[in-house]
Formats: sequence, structure tokens, C-alpha cells
Amino acid sequence: MEKQQLRPLALVKAGEKVRIIDIQSGREMKSRLAAIGMLPNVEVTVMNNGHPGPFVVNVCNSRMVLGRGMAGRIFVK
Repeated sequence: MEKQQLRPLALVKAGEKVRIIDIQSGREMKSRLAAIGMLPNVEVTVMNNGHPGPFVVNVCNSRMVLGRGMAGRIFVK
């Protein structure tokens, strides 16, 4: 797996489906993300990435709103 193929979830456009590869954060944030099903190797569809609107993703058939800082630490392919 080449690092340059990875990009932060925050840069993914609405309508794109991506796979989580890595989460670069502390244990607490990883635990919160795991509780909503956001784990490595899980597919995520970005529903809304409008500025300054909310960052909304569909994960495990549920819509979730993420902070942009959090979305910037989730790397996808």
C-alpha cells in the first residue's frame, strides 16, 4: 500500500465512497469512532462536505456528523 494514495477523509467530495485505512489519533478518539463503526477497512460514503456546513458520512447504513478536525485524522483510499 502506497502512502501517496491515502488522503484525509476531510478532502473527500460528497458522493464518493472510500475505505478507511488508518486513523491517526489518540485512544479516546479511536474508541469513539469504533463505537459508531468507523474502523480500518470499513467503507464510508461522504454525504455532505459543504463549507461551512456539516461534514456528514454514511457508515454501516447510518448517517454520522463528524467534526472537520476529526475527519482530517481519518485516512482513506
